[in-house]
Amino acid sequence: MYLKTFLIAFLLTGFACGAEAQMKKYQKPSDEELKKKLSSEEYNVTQHEGTEPPFRNRYFDNHEAGIYVDVVTGEPLFSSLDKFESGTGWPSFTKPIDKKNVVEKSDNTFGLGSRTEVRSKGGDSHLGHVFSDGPSDKGGLRYCINSAALKFIPVAKLKESGYAEFLPAFKAGN
Repeated sequence: MYLKTFLIAFLLTGFACGAEAQMKKYQKPSDEELKKKLSSEEYNVTQHEGTEPPFRNRYFDNHEAGIYVDVVTGEPLFSSLDKFESGTGWPSFTKPIDKKNVVEKSDNTFGLGSRTEVRSKGGDSHLGHVFSDGPSDKGGLRYCINSAALKFIPVAKLKESGYAEFLPAFKAGN
């Protein structure tokens, strides 16, 4: 009985520590650090809900296999496996890598009606917006994301960059 109780407590503590370590891993740096780390466009987009110009950004036409992470924290957000050509001039995805890594908020700014803003969970970075006009065969969502909020990690560099857990998704047949 005592052993069973001990094991349950040990496992729960281990899982809690793992979740805590994960959150610390993707923790937002200070504003001073961000100003040093990010370009002025990256800072404006992620910290002040800016928008970069369509068709003149890093990743709208990137077709390389890999994942997209939060430029602020490195938190994994989107996969090239879920990227599609929306014709909008911004990278578009049908879903996040893990829904727990993004936060959706109602956005009524600029007189555009109600939209849904997408932010990273760990860094609270403004990423873009999600719309319901995506491919119907993939759930109908279009995550329209600013390239300036993202850093691309190609498949060949996933392991060395600390994202080896995403490699199996890119194996042949997936």
